[in-house]
Amino acid sequence: MTRIPLSVVTIAYNEEKRIEDCLKSTQGWADEHIIVDDLSHDKTVELARKYTDKIFQRRMDVEGVHRNWAYQKAKNEWVLSLDADETVTEGLKKEIAEAISQESEFNAYSIPLQTYIGDYWVRYGGWYPAGKLRLFKKSKFKYEEVGVHPCVILDGKCGHLKKDIIHKGYADFSDLFYGLNRQTDLEAEKWYNENRKIGIAKMLWKACDRFFRSYVRKQGFRDGMVGFVIAVHGALYQIMSYAKYWELKRTKKEEL
Repeated sequence: MTRIPLSVVTIAYNEEKRIEDCLKSTQGWADEHIIVDDLSHDKTVELARKYTDKIFQRRMDVEGVHRNWAYQKAKNEWVLSLDADETVTEGLKKEIAEAISQESEFNAYSIPLQTYIGDYWVRYGGWYPAGKLRLFKKSKFKYEEVGVHPCVILDGKCGHLKKDIIHKGYADFSDLFYGLNRQTDLEAEKWYNENRKIGIAKMLWKACDRFFRSYVRKQGFRDGMVGFVIAVHGALYQIMSYAKYWELKRTKKEEL
């Protein structure tokens, strides 16, 4: 396969179990695969060196800032943002090659993610196709420079590809819930910095709404126990974020 003028950028931290599958999926296809390592203390960098010499190390501070820094390391205009637990399918390779080889009105494309918990492909609850903007011209794209859920800032239109990225997101339910503590820490800090007006009633409404939308409206029940757990996870995100936000406000007030 002829290499295409595309830079794949992967941000990694302690990904020794998954980084090789990610890198293998782009070998011989993309012009370069860049790894930006968040000072891992496992074998992530050692394993990555078997596939690429484009390895940079930088401490993750603010997610939006970190990602923007990583994308500017790309030598090509077209960039594919690929997480360490993701791989590119053969169908997607062909679709991307075609998309970036022709003139079009689009400066970016969203790509469907086929996400797994263990060996179970989650099809409902809003998890599929759940297209995310992953392919873009680096001169037309950047992230909002905030620490959690940064918004995309795109100059131009976004198209939509049909083939999937395979996302081996979670080994099991324990893995699914493991990151919830850190994610809600960051969400609480964001709410505090924005001086959000949130009380118990609003938190409860948002938690119930998240559960209902995932399990009922987006048919998460069709995924059985997996769908139920995902809906609960969404509700807990709101509850834990609010609890930490309340605690943070109380602590800061006492410090004054």
